[in-house]
Amino acid sequence: MSRDVFRVSVIGTGAIAQVVHLPTLSQLPGVRIESLCDVDEQKSKALANRFGIPKVCRREEEVFSDPDIDGVIICVPTLQHEPLAIAALDAGKHVLVEKPIALSADGAARVVEAAERADRTLMVAMNNRYRPDVMSLKPFISGGELGDVFFMKGAALNKKVRHVRPTWRHTPQTAGGGALMDLGVQTLDLCLWLLDYPAVRRVHAHGHPGENMDVEDSALATFELDGGRIIYVEVTWTLQAQRDRHYLQLLATRGSAAFPPLAVSKEVEQGLLDVTPPMTAGGQGNLFTVAYRQQLRDFVATARGAQAYQPPREQIYLMRLIELAYQSIRERRVVEVPA
Repeated sequence: MSRDVFRVSVIGTGAIAQVVHLPTLSQLPGVRIESLCDVDEQKSKALANRFGIPKVCRREEEVFSDPDIDGVIICVPTLQHEPLAIAALDAGKHVLVEKPIALSADGAARVVEAAERADRTLMVAMNNRYRPDVMSLKPFISGGELGDVFFMKGAALNKKVRHVRPTWRHTPQTAGGGALMDLGVQTLDLCLWLLDYPAVRRVHAHGHPGENMDVEDSALATFELDGGRIIYVEVTWTLQAQRDRHYLQLLATRGSAAFPPLAVSKEVEQGLLDVTPPMTAGGQGNLFTVAYRQQLRDFVATARGAQAYQPPREQIYLMRLIELAYQSIRERRVVEVPA
């Protein structure tokens, strides 16, 4: 890509666009937000004025046909992730789509195949991978310093928020599921990614039906790996507490780790050693926005050919596991993962 400025369009003006994507992209060197697209034109114009965005449109086709657009950030309800991502890729745009990539494993495969066919960068906004504490922990696991990880627990417990009326997140047709789809997808992805996406043998999940909604508001899921190793995922929208609680814990044969805050312990001849790496200046501040900032940097660098790229085919497997977890909830039994 020859031009100096990478020009993006943001599709969708919901909370994630307003809190993360628009303010972050507007501050990234070498990046320009060229347009903002949403059916709510009044909201789009107000945000465009705030962030100095020159174009506003109501139809995605205007984005895809615009030769000034290099990349598209998709921040819309889950139902629209697959068709918009495929349309953007078919139009020759690089794509970063919010999680999950699609409503199903088959949908995820169609998106990935579209990226491969178009020879364009496709990323899913799995921002937790880019947290400074996660990036510091990953080498301990991949390098085997802590031995073999035999238990990992990821939790995303969001405090209860009263809703006047159900939103798109509370309808299976538009969201694909409830808390397990909303929070479990990213939590399971992080656990699997830290372990280099091992094969899962069995899935056993439980869901709690939400109040005044057609999806679960809480879920627990156990994913059994080879050798009896376990990933345990716990998610809820209804934590009765003052603030959200998101954390990860792992046990290994020669150590353990947890975050936040990051703590890493390692067994040595003399006993137990605290090997927690110090957080650099880049690891300070709001970990949520710090992680998104790094992923958006990587998205732009990869799209420009400055970094190596691999299509996110693991997202197909991830969504297959989520499907099996929902099957386990419906059938109230352990589900074997097909080889």
